[in-house]
Amino acid sequence: MKIVFMGTTNFSVPILAGLQKYHDIVLVVTQPDRPYGRKQILKASPVKLYAVDNNIPIFQPEKIKTDYQIVLDAQPDVIIVAAFGQMIPKILLDYPQYRCINVHASLLPKYRGGSPMHTAIKNGDLKTGVTIMLMAPKMDAGAILSQSELLIDDSDNVGTIESKLASLGRDLLLDTLIKLMNNEIFPQEQDESKVTFAYTIKPSEERLDFCQTAKQIYNHVRAFYPWPIAHIYVDGQIIKIHQVTMTEKMRDIDASVECGTVVGIMKGEVYIKVKDGIIILKIVQPEGRQAMDIKSFMNGSGNNVFCVGKLLK
Repeated sequence: MKIVFMGTTNFSVPILAGLQKYHDIVLVVTQPDRPYGRKQILKASPVKLYAVDNNIPIFQPEKIKTDYQIVLDAQPDVIIVAAFGQMIPKILLDYPQYRCINVHASLLPKYRGGSPMHTAIKNGDLKTGVTIMLMAPKMDAGAILSQSELLIDDSDNVGTIESKLASLGRDLLLDTLIKLMNNEIFPQEQDESKVTFAYTIKPSEERLDFCQTAKQIYNHVRAFYPWPIAHIYVDGQIIKIHQVTMTEKMRDIDASVECGTVVGIMKGEVYIKVKDGIIILKIVQPEGRQAMDIKSFMNGSGNNVFCVGKLLK
């Protein structure tokens, strides 16, 4: 098949690579290079880097909604979309013989939107999955072609889940395309009564709330790692939290102690009271510095940041 592939993130790359083995990728559409980091250096998307390395033509529209003629000129049999990041105009949805197909990282109709992987982990879900669907003008509302489930391990974070779902999505998509060409698959409309959403993460959602349960905080941290990374504010500076653990120890703490209070520093580890137990900081990133294990931080300037009795909000 002649395919135009539209994607941007790391999730997209294994899917593109899988398609290239069996199909003709005539064009890759990805987001424009964006400024990154403190120096705001322009950075290409992972999909662009793959396309450059594999000599695939690239198109980077600011707004595909109005700048789409090059896609029509490529005359694809199908358009495949995987974490592209822009709404696709109806003219493209209806143009190819096999229409426009999306690889979505959830079991639709659950978690329509831009953060399904983060939301599944943060909510403590036991499973997630991939949906291959025909695209519609309404966000993630198209008819389902196929789905595959994946169990979420307690140690998974959004980075590991992304990698697993990308591989799962690649294999499911390749199988679905074969069945679609052979008329062996029939679209199934989504049950609108079961729709939930996973909207794009807001910066305010990155902040930890120590008034939650230990499990909720643990899930929050792993749901936001390795991006965008959860954080707390201490003495006016942001401390990013890369990893925590939970414990049921120290149950004898006075009930009057506020949630968010540092209740112990043991062997360099920082223990924080939460709603129903203790959260232990493991890997942190002070503002303007690299990530480090908490023991290394406490052996340096950390003692000026965390001390027993200090209330973190």
